Amino acid sequence: MSDAIPRIPLDEWTRDVVDWMTNADFIFESIETVIYYILLGLSTAMEAIPALLFVAIIAAVTYFFAGRKIGLTAFVFFGLMLIINLGFWEDMITMLSLILAATILSVVIGVPVGIWMAKNDTVEAIVKPILDFMQTMPAFVYLIPAVAFFGIGMEPGVIASVIFGMPPTIRLTNLGIREVSSEAIEAADAFGSTGAQKLFKVQLPMARTTIMAGVNQTIMLSLSMVVIASMIGADGLGDIVYRAVGRNDVGSGFEAGLAIVVVAIILDRLTAGFGLRKRKS
Repeated sequence: MSDAIPRIPLDEWTRDVVDWMTNADFIFESIETVIYYILLGLSTAMEAIPALLFVAIIAAVTYFFAGRKIGLTAFVFFGLMLIINLGFWEDMITMLSLILAATILSVVIGVPVGIWMAKNDTVEAIVKPILDFMQTMPAFVYLIPAVAFFGIGMEPGVIASVIFGMPPTIRLTNLGIREVSSEAIEAADAFGSTGAQKLFKVQLPMARTTIMAGVNQTIMLSLSMVVIASMIGADGLGDIVYRAVGRNDVGSGFEAGLAIVVVAIILDRLTAGFGLRKRKS
């Protein structure tokens, strides 16, 4: 059977496409430059804040935006203090810069695409299979095109994180807008609202909780990919874990893993709490 049916040369076709795309170096260099300056701005801004002041700010933000929970605020405070104590503060800032850069790009791209899907059934039918492909592809596979187009370093880690983490933002933006009640839409039409007014004053505000849930998932997926991207030169806590695995250093790996868990919980609770606060208001 295998002799009768020739093998489809998908690997050769893929290499040919990649070779053809690498001719557009100026496009990839431009993207890399934009990401570089985003990372530089984020890391410079966070590093300019003294560590203890940064901890106090994050704890205060957690208290006011995540339900005024004393227990969660205490966890955030002592968790960040533990990271300082373990000597991982600079690595945590680097990882946060990567996550925030990936999240910003995912939201900037994903929300408009989600709105487009909600407004056009044909676009939704086309984009949904692409999102399925993006979400089911193993995370490590994204490192291959990232390295092929952008080389080794922080920037390809952000690109891989954007591709891996963007689908939830697109899906839930589309879902949130489509779930806006027809009565609200009819009321907006009755008052003579334009398409833009209806979108920005009715649909997006009413879909805000759902969209924030998508952003929350994007942040979590970006965090997991940033850790994996340490394999292609992305610095941060993930790089410490990667080196610990290579040396079979259980202690160092556990410390860095614990720091990653603390960061993940803080980001998750903050974004979830922000979404709930907006819904209550």
